[in-house]
Amino acid sequence: MRIFFSAGEPSGDLHGANLIGALRQHSPGLECVGFGGEHMEAAGCRLLFPLAHLSAMFIIPVLVTVHKFLKLLLQADRYFRQERPDAVVLIDYPGFHWWLARRARARGIPVFYFVPPQLWAWAGWRVNKMRRYVDHVLCSLPFEEAWYKERGVRAHYLGHPYFDELPRQQLDANFIASQRARGGRIIGLLPGSRAQELKHNLATLMRAAALIHAKLPESRFLVACYRDIHRAQVEAYLAGHPLPFIETWIGRTPEIIHLSEACISVSGSVSLELLYRRKPAVVVYRVNALVRKLARRFLKIPYITLVNLLAGKELFPEFFTDQCEAQAIAERVLRWLTDRSEYQRVMSELDGLAGRVAESGACERTARYILAALERAQVVQANRAA
Repeated sequence: MRIFFSAGEPSGDLHGANLIGALRQHSPGLECVGFGGEHMEAAGCRLLFPLAHLSAMFIIPVLVTVHKFLKLLLQADRYFRQERPDAVVLIDYPGFHWWLARRARARGIPVFYFVPPQLWAWAGWRVNKMRRYVDHVLCSLPFEEAWYKERGVRAHYLGHPYFDELPRQQLDANFIASQRARGGRIIGLLPGSRAQELKHNLATLMRAAALIHAKLPESRFLVACYRDIHRAQVEAYLAGHPLPFIETWIGRTPEIIHLSEACISVSGSVSLELLYRRKPAVVVYRVNALVRKLARRFLKIPYITLVNLLAGKELFPEFFTDQCEAQAIAERVLRWLTDRSEYQRVMSELDGLAGRVAESGACERTARYILAALERAQVVQANRAA
């Protein structure tokens, strides 16, 4: 059996790797090929192109990017035509994946969408594409299944794969011990996994940290950088704005969240990790004024943070803004750090929510679903041939 995978984000690369591992537990001879990143490659997927790196770097000019995507689409279509994979599995990353789904459907190859895009939030009209080009939508959030089914899409809730990865993380005990030995009250700064996110949000995070430190001189801040290029951006900012109470680290996101009393985070799926580790956080996503104005028109949800959507209320204070909200962000964090009852209230709510939704096993359930669906399809084809 051969399955083509495509993931265009660092998180999708991780989810793809875990799904490949689960599939191979049931089908050891499974051949995996496609677009992704180093995690999928390490799991045994033969990469035709490191698509996850293209998204994470975000430094290629727009025209070159369009040319690259067109080339990748032609490459995938040629593979679909010549190699005839048994299925195509897409992981998040709308836009390019619609075109991949279209080409797979044209070649008669079943399409599974794992961790589907959040159309219910901002692009409900695109559900028509999902209905036309995708055979199975494998939902990661509990309310998605009903939303898709109401619109005529075959959808199944199987859980979020982040909750598969998080229990397997091995925290570096030496790093944690060395940080704790230094004392102080640690606040985590999580600026996102894309260079563009840092560009828009870094100054806000740094100014908020400075305001918190002015009120709590014993506080210190650990910045969780995703790659060397991101650390370089942060260090360049700190070179012009000396803030000796801020440190940068690469590949230490789990440890930083674990050590922190609270975090300031750019909006993204990292909020699920904050939920899993029961860490209060203020979430920010700064955009330009035009994007903010358009968002007011198109967003169909009350919150931008997954944790808040799952909770049905603003559990994590969030700022989707075109302004620097450093003062308001600092005030929210300081409220937790200075009011123990307020801090414990939030911790209790996080614990209750995590107990309801942070269930592992999504990749295992998804693997069984995909293999069962393909087996049923093979039986139908065999019956038709007979």
